[in-house]
Amino acid sequence: MRIDLHTHSNRSDGTDPVDDLITHAQQAGLDVIALTDHDTADGWVEGRLAAERLGIGFVPGIEISCKLNGISVHLLGYLLDPSSPQLADELRTVREGRTDRIPAIVARLNSIGVALTVDEVLAQATGTPSVGRPHVADALVANGTVVNRTEAFDRFLADGRAGHVSHYAIEPGHAIDLVRAAGGVPVIAHPWGRSSHKVMTEDMIAQLVSEHGLAGIEVEHQDHSPQSRAALTRIADDLGIIRTGSSDHHGAGKIDHDLGVNTTDPEQFERLLEVAKSNAAAADGVQVPEAWLP
Repeated sequence: MRIDLHTHSNRSDGTDPVDDLITHAQQAGLDVIALTDHDTADGWVEGRLAAERLGIGFVPGIEISCKLNGISVHLLGYLLDPSSPQLADELRTVREGRTDRIPAIVARLNSIGVALTVDEVLAQATGTPSVGRPHVADALVANGTVVNRTEAFDRFLADGRAGHVSHYAIEPGHAIDLVRAAGGVPVIAHPWGRSSHKVMTEDMIAQLVSEHGLAGIEVEHQDHSPQSRAALTRIADDLGIIRTGSSDHHGAGKIDHDLGVNTTDPEQFERLLEVAKSNAAAADGVQVPEAWLP
């Protein structure tokens, strides 16, 4: 069984409509796909219907924007109730923060001679409840400033670059608490990828497990070297938490993140589903979705 537990559609910063994403997952030979758009569950209904039609398993999820000591960290929440009041309020604040910073990003780019308008950025953000840096990158590609998103981030948008503007994000421990209160399963995304390795140390992972109930970490990911994957596997096994694997697919928005390039071991997936049942039973007054498995 081939299971990919981290993908994005154009409901956040992926380029594929939800229907197309599920179709591509089937064509890539996946048996189960999780849709984990940034800070939104907008694609869940469409995703499940497409999965049922095509006979592929579907897991609803969200990738939540977090920040620890000023460093970006992402949390995957699976099989949670996105209408849980505290979680919904925080996600709304995160989405608004993403969108509200677009004029400031454009102004910074203009100040260094990069031609771009807010309207150009908004034209790239079709079907999503929040506008983010990837849409700025897409606008820069469209007007010929860069050739792809990677170049846009490397030159202008990554942390420390001229066009970077910070936005509100949730502290990881609090985000884990919110996911569990919403009946979901919290898993740290690519803990040693990008800049998150600076703060997501072994001790911090252990602390998030012991103090907040972190359920797992994403081990098999394109941002992790073989050495990092081996070390993260040991950490997860020592802590008794789940190990997941995924593509972090964004359609044409990310190079070398093809669907199924990394997958989750079926035994680990079964563990995740068991934790989901337990957390849903412990959560009070929430309506959690179930995975659809053919």
